[in-house]
Amino acid sequence: MKKSTWVLSLCASLTAFAAVADSHQPVEILNFSQNDTYPFSSAARVGNLLFMSGQLGVVPGQNGLVPGGIEAETRQVMANIKRTTEASGFQMNNIVKCTAFLADMAEFAAFNAQYRTAFSKPFPARSTVAVKGLALDARVEVECIAAR
Repeated sequence: MKKSTWVLSLCASLTAFAAVADSHQPVEILNFSQNDTYPFSSAARVGNLLFMSGQLGVVPGQNGLVPGGIEAETRQVMANIKRTTEASGFQMNNIVKCTAFLADMAEFAAFNAQYRTAFSKPFPARSTVAVKGLALDARVEVECIAAR
């Protein structure tokens, strides 16, 4: 991704956060994980907005990534997003923006094939960037924002 595209994506996220800050809505931190190993929560709900932490291809309650590479990891990532979304009182069709992080942009098509199965048209807005590394040596991580 070009630096200018990344900057625009960051600006869009900051604009969303600014709108939340101006709304005077209470922030509700949600944590559906039973693993306190990592210093972050599953999501934050502010009024009609839900900001989800990035999801990896890890089966809840298990250690490590699902085997099978980008396809299997993406399927699990989408299952984890659905689980967090629904546990937060939202639905998958409430997701308006996703940011995908890929360890290798050569896997973009394989990622898209699995991502497409999780959403229906109109698809959420999305940015996809290649990164040098992800936690647990994952192939993919996806974070989302939902609104209703």
